[in-house]
This record gives sequence, C-alpha cells and structure tokens, in this order.
Amino acid sequence: MFKKILIALDHSRSDMALLPRVKELCRLTQAQILLLHVSTGWKAHWQRDLNLTDSEEMEEDRAYLAKVADELRLEGFQVDSRHSTGNPADAILRTAREEHCDLIAMTTHGHRWLSDLLHGTTITRVRHETEVPIFLVKAKPT
Repeated sequence: MFKKILIALDHSRSDMALLPRVKELCRLTQAQILLLHVSTGWKAHWQRDLNLTDSEEMEEDRAYLAKVADELRLEGFQVDSRHSTGNPADAILRTAREEHCDLIAMTTHGHRWLSDLLHGTTITRVRHETEVPIFLVKAKPT
C-alpha cells in the first residue's frame, strides 16, 4: 500500500497528535518514514539569498528532527529526516516529489475565519497541488 510516508512536523505539540496515528499506519504497511520540518523565520527565509548562517530556530529545529527520528528508530521504524527553509507548502510538495513519497501526513489546527487565511494556506496549497494522498490529523487544542 504505502512505501514511504512524509510526515510534515511543525515542531509543536501538534506533532504529538500526528505521530501516533502515522506510526499505526506504518506498522500496518511497513512503510518508511520521512520526517520533514520547514523553518520559517526571517533568517531561514533569506538564508540562501543573503548567505546567512543558521539561526537559533534552525538549529533547534534540526535537533528536534534528530530527536524524533532517533525515538522512531528505537521503536523499529525505518526513518530518514529532512530540514528545509522557506515556504512550508513549497518544501512539502518538493520533498514529497523528490523522495517519491506516496502519502503526506500533516496536522490541521482547526482555525476559523481570518485565521484560516493566515494559517490554513499550507494545507490548502498542498492538497490542491500534490498528486499523492494526504492524511490529516486534527491537532489537539493548546
């Protein structure tokens, strides 16, 4: 069924709602896991263009990815991870395509009204532009 599942992590408590569900699916399908986090701060956005060093946010994000990957490996999962910068939708779509993922797993935060316009754009864009299925898990309220 699924061979490689991209898990888009946002380095928040929302990930704790997503990971258990995707782990269940991976156990059933024997799928590999590809973790992805996209740093979105100012420095992350402009790093390539301005030849900037990593920000504290980016260093923390890489450490978080490594920690989650190590925890999943200890549970017996086959895991790889990628860190990206800039626009999350662009990075998710590009990574899923380049890595031949056949499912994208993400959390939805259940925003309303104006907040949907600001925060819901990543999922909206991914769901309209990807050619693979998307597995959405509603994040628990913070």
